[in-house]
Amino acid sequence: MEIIEPILYIAISQTFFAGLIIATKKPITIPDRLMAAFLFMIFFDLIFAVVKINIITFYSFPFVAFTYGPILFLYVKYMTEPEKEFKITNYLHFIPFVIFFIVSVIFRGDKVFADLTGFFMADKYISLRIVYSVCFFLSITIYSTLTFITIREHQRHLKDLVSYASGRITLNWLIIISISFYTAYFILFILGGIDIFVNFLPFDPYYTVFVFIAVFSFVYGFYAIKQPVLANVLIGTEENVHGQKKARKGKENIDINDENNSKKKRYMRSGLTETQARKYLDKILAFMDQEKPYLNRDLTIYDLSIQTGISRHHITQVLNDIYGRNFFTFINEYRVNEVIRRMKDPKNKNFTVLAIAYDSGFNSKSTFNTIFKNITNLTPTQYLDKLEEEGS
Repeated sequence: MEIIEPILYIAISQTFFAGLIIATKKPITIPDRLMAAFLFMIFFDLIFAVVKINIITFYSFPFVAFTYGPILFLYVKYMTEPEKEFKITNYLHFIPFVIFFIVSVIFRGDKVFADLTGFFMADKYISLRIVYSVCFFLSITIYSTLTFITIREHQRHLKDLVSYASGRITLNWLIIISISFYTAYFILFILGGIDIFVNFLPFDPYYTVFVFIAVFSFVYGFYAIKQPVLANVLIGTEENVHGQKKARKGKENIDINDENNSKKKRYMRSGLTETQARKYLDKILAFMDQEKPYLNRDLTIYDLSIQTGISRHHITQVLNDIYGRNFFTFINEYRVNEVIRRMKDPKNKNFTVLAIAYDSGFNSKSTFNTIFKNITNLTPTQYLDKLEEEGS
């Protein structure tokens, strides 16, 4: 206990100030509010633990942890869908928290969870202990799974929007945290089971969980403060949106004329005819060859939409249905070809492969190496060696 208390005090301080920093951001977004709420709930959970250790027991079992899964899931949901408004129905996720808060306070003077070794003791609280444990395990499992699935869907969706990879937009740090969060609690469940049936652990798993929460809150707070809002990537800037509206308006007459000939043409999804789709594709390919927009490391589909006058949805549709590529693959194939072209040019023999990659539009070494090998089946170094052998 002497070791745990200092850790709790440190965690209390850092969760409070991290939550305060996020809560006072301007302008504050829904994900920011959820992020601050998450840190403040950890803050209160740690406060309650310290009070229970040193002063008074005012609850019979932990209940704040029932908010962790729902808040983390909602944070990811609104981070990846920034155009959506917060719905009142989201509060339904916190019904288990409210129920167990009430029950815990009602039975605060009773020894419901006095000792894990007595978990299956045949007293009047055995049913409550079992229901609580099952509900808590299901809450952690279900919301960790939902969080993971939401992030993976977001990452798949990104490939139709951006041409680069970055941990700040892929939310890889949240995947690691969600997996670690669930894994840690799962291990603690196992340790608790061992303590219940065998009773040989040299420590109390109940208080060990607060050490984990302290470490988790520090890591989460650090990355959460650094995390930018994804609205510009996922729904475009105001300039992008305005430009796309103008592009769509300029295409209305063409789309109407195509619709008048609907009986003779095969429609693709969203009402775009095959003839018009191929015109769009030709225009995109010509623009790529002439203007080389892929040299922009931060190129998004919204940028290409403004530059070509084709709506973002039509670009996605044309690339997926006719060209057989998502936006990410489409752009990076051009970048790889640009790298190869420059590698073959004697003027670039004094440049490193990585320097050529950056000049060709790639924004990181790891992304470049992965994409280059996926397309050529060779690493950049192997490909360069191959070119040197062919030239000798």
